[in-house]
Amino acid sequence: MSALLSRLQSTGPKRILALDGGGIRGALTIGFLKRIETILRGRYDRPELVLADYFDLIGGTSTGAIIAAALAIGMSADEVRAIYLDFGGEVFNDRTDDLGIRRFGLLRGRYSAEPLRRKLGEYFEDKTLGDESVKTGLCIVTKRADTNSTWPFHNHPLGKYFAANQGLLLRRIVRASTAAPTYFDPEQIDIGEGLSGAFVDGGVSLHNNPSLLLFLVATLRGFPFQWPVGERNLLLVSVGTGFWDQAASFQDVMGAKLWNWASSVPAMLMDDANWLNQLMLQYLSNSPTRLPIDEEVGELETDFLGGAPLLTYLRYNIRLEAKALTELGLPAYAERAESLREMSRAENRSDLDTLGSVAALKMVKEEHFVDFFDPHRRVGA
Repeated sequence: MSALLSRLQSTGPKRILALDGGGIRGALTIGFLKRIETILRGRYDRPELVLADYFDLIGGTSTGAIIAAALAIGMSADEVRAIYLDFGGEVFNDRTDDLGIRRFGLLRGRYSAEPLRRKLGEYFEDKTLGDESVKTGLCIVTKRADTNSTWPFHNHPLGKYFAANQGLLLRRIVRASTAAPTYFDPEQIDIGEGLSGAFVDGGVSLHNNPSLLLFLVATLRGFPFQWPVGERNLLLVSVGTGFWDQAASFQDVMGAKLWNWASSVPAMLMDDANWLNQLMLQYLSNSPTRLPIDEEVGELETDFLGGAPLLTYLRYNIRLEAKALTELGLPAYAERAESLREMSRAENRSDLDTLGSVAALKMVKEEHFVDFFDPHRRVGA
């Protein structure tokens, strides 16, 4: 039995880390990961501990897939930070045709995928989904556009499709998960039996925030993990890439043209999907980080689907709004809140990294990582 299979099938509490998509805003995520890693290193007196040592399943969508794969092969939070500070400016370069005229994404993705492919090749080389260098459970969320189906590529050795998928290059699967329509062209992946699939960003599905999907992957009988549920059995840590209240004037909405709706509907659906994830996971748990869903249902602090918490759930995210940034002690960023929301502004990556680090110090508490999720503790201990 492989070390990974032994770990995934072992008894005792299990820990899941879920990472949102969000383009260059993934830099926000890293500050939270560094804070979690620092807490865990101190708790277990292991200065070299990395998040793959603690989390039994790490998954992500789009930019979260890059981070998830990097963590799963044993990179530290600082190493992932170096990736983000390195690659953003090169990846988000405007595509030009042979005459040097920008295509504006009308026929193809706005950005060439070649810099992204090159960088992913540097980070992941020829490592595969089933490679022994992947130290923990990994799930990369993609969308197969030619069949309109969500594909969570995971590395559990007993998975139904693991034999067919284990040889797929990590860099190809991650590239598929980051192929956001209008930003990058789709990624073609050989899916076996002489067939190919056209894959795009997993954020086009309901799972730009992949936390609920990872809970299902970890617990449904159709997947091979089949981990037991329960507040003391399952920890799910979810990290976002920034959010803000969506608002437009009544006059603007009523006067919107067809092309205005075409450009705004995808963001509306993605925002709804994110809040549905949040609602369901708060409904399933007694979360110390719960947020008000809306003015009617509130934070669901006394609502438990099934009558009892099915997991321990932690959600870390930051409001990219002027008031919230000022309250964080970062008034200099407040007037730039709208600019910081843009997914492809690579020049913001250092500022986003700073925001994530400051927010993490206030939001991520040592007491959130309760002792019954100690990796060496067994159920009932």
